[in-house]
Amino acid sequence: MCGIIGYLGSHEAAPFLVEALKRLEYRGYDSAGIATVHDGALDRRRAVGKLVNLSDLLVHQPLAGKSGIGHTRWATHGEPSTRNAHPHQAGPVAVVHNGIIENYRELRAELVAQGVEIQTETDTETIALMVHQHMKSGDSPRAAVERILRRLDGAFALAFLFEGEEDLLIAARKGSPLAIGHGEGENYVGSDAIALAPLTDKVTYLEEGDMAVLTRTSIEIRDAEGALANREMREIQRDRAQVDKGGYKHFMAKEIAEQPQVISEAIGHYFGASGHEIRGLDNLSFDGVNRMVMVACGTAYYACVVAKYWIEKLAGIPVEVDVASEFRYREPPVGDDVIALFVSQSGETADTLAALRYCQGKAKKIVSVVNVAESSIARESDIALPILAGVEIGVASTKAFSCQLTVLLTLALEAARQRGTLSADRQADLVSALRGLPARLNIALDSEGVTEQISHELAEARDVLFLGRGQMYPLALEGALKLKEISYIHAEAYASGELKHGPIALIDPNVPVVVMAPRDALFDKTVSNMQEVMARGGKVLLVSDRKGIELAGDGIWRSIEMPGVEDLLAPILYAIPAQQLAYHTAVAKGTDVDQPRNLAKSVTVE
Repeated sequence: MCGIIGYLGSHEAAPFLVEALKRLEYRGYDSAGIATVHDGALDRRRAVGKLVNLSDLLVHQPLAGKSGIGHTRWATHGEPSTRNAHPHQAGPVAVVHNGIIENYRELRAELVAQGVEIQTETDTETIALMVHQHMKSGDSPRAAVERILRRLDGAFALAFLFEGEEDLLIAARKGSPLAIGHGEGENYVGSDAIALAPLTDKVTYLEEGDMAVLTRTSIEIRDAEGALANREMREIQRDRAQVDKGGYKHFMAKEIAEQPQVISEAIGHYFGASGHEIRGLDNLSFDGVNRMVMVACGTAYYACVVAKYWIEKLAGIPVEVDVASEFRYREPPVGDDVIALFVSQSGETADTLAALRYCQGKAKKIVSVVNVAESSIARESDIALPILAGVEIGVASTKAFSCQLTVLLTLALEAARQRGTLSADRQADLVSALRGLPARLNIALDSEGVTEQISHELAEARDVLFLGRGQMYPLALEGALKLKEISYIHAEAYASGELKHGPIALIDPNVPVVVMAPRDALFDKTVSNMQEVMARGGKVLLVSDRKGIELAGDGIWRSIEMPGVEDLLAPILYAIPAQQLAYHTAVAKGTDVDQPRNLAKSVTVE
């Protein structure tokens, strides 16, 4: 969701800004721009579409200057256009902004009443205009920014550049992440560590309400009350921020292939090199817990739905799963016998963070499952469990989903151990099976050739149905989401038993039906549902193990064979074919796999 970069240094800023923006492309955007100060003059370049359009513009209309800001915009207020693209400029001030200013109409009305002319449809322009008005009244850049920050409602990460100020950059955050990078005679601002990794390995994350004033040799951070804030400087692992494709055509393909490795690392983190004892959950007690509430968005929500099956089955704890954007406004009762758990790849998902804050002071414990240890959700949790997926660039989550499932299963095993609902022998068997999962994931990846062939035919469909039972139902939901996200084919998912209650009306020879069905206790019932589809001319694509495919009998349109696996681990294993189907179908259709239209990787606005 939008990307910010800022640079103060001894080199020309434009190349640094554009290169950093390339590293932020994964966040999703529809326009981009940069602004610099050179010989005291403020100037900017903006372009709609991919960054290559901005790069081409800079070839013909270069920008000099050793201080600058840049932005990739994902449209919220106003259509994607050069006029609405960031940076926005009003007189001597330029600003880039992530987030949404909720009271911008009120503020804009005040400006119009003062005779100020509005040029764009965006909320961000209002910020620049307000700063300009205060500066015209005699305020310094810093004083003007301080005054307008107190007037802004909503979420924002901001970076300001000023005409005549070649050694000044001001940044602020509320609700949207922003980091400061430290260098020698250079300082930087970025939306995340990925943007800053080529420039520095020393980063300070601004906290809620912070404002930072940067020069090339100093950084001053003040909190929401205006007091000096001593924020910790952290050293980031640059190898964890690598964003190259590693020889793959797309980041998504690379990230699908990385799953055996990253899941193995997650297992090693929580179980060590050998043995069955769980580590890293010492501070999480299930004593006196009568309910769990799990909250997330998108793919992370489906990971929670899978975990509901695991936790209720293994530990006997009732689990409520909710979509974050609904949970925060429903204001459900949360007592001190409840563990509230929040799942977010970025750790900055706005709705999930708001739901977490609603539960603070109410729930017994706030637990998060995140991929970014320094994120807002991680910092505001009592316990943050890392999924250790590494940087995920593809907008459609793949390895992060699998790692989320791995950590959530670990959590379920620990809950069962503490509550005595799982025998030591059964726990040992499950941990052994979990340790063997990466090898089975590698076997599943080998089915890619078959999956690719099927995807060429799937790409001709306008509608696709996904079916699954039990813990495979959320996998069907995830498969449908993946397909619609990146191929733009309409896809829906249903619990197999619900087929007769309406969706069967959609069945015809032009609607492929993907059935996620490992040979488990519910397999025979799923086969009956498949027969109902085939009896009506439906085309069934069965994803199962060898014995399951054999037992399903004749009449199946296509099949993808998975290795046999412990029943509880099937959702993690079967994520592979769901992801590969979506990926190869999107490739066959020629869509933008890594950056599908209208989507953003990290949704930091409501």
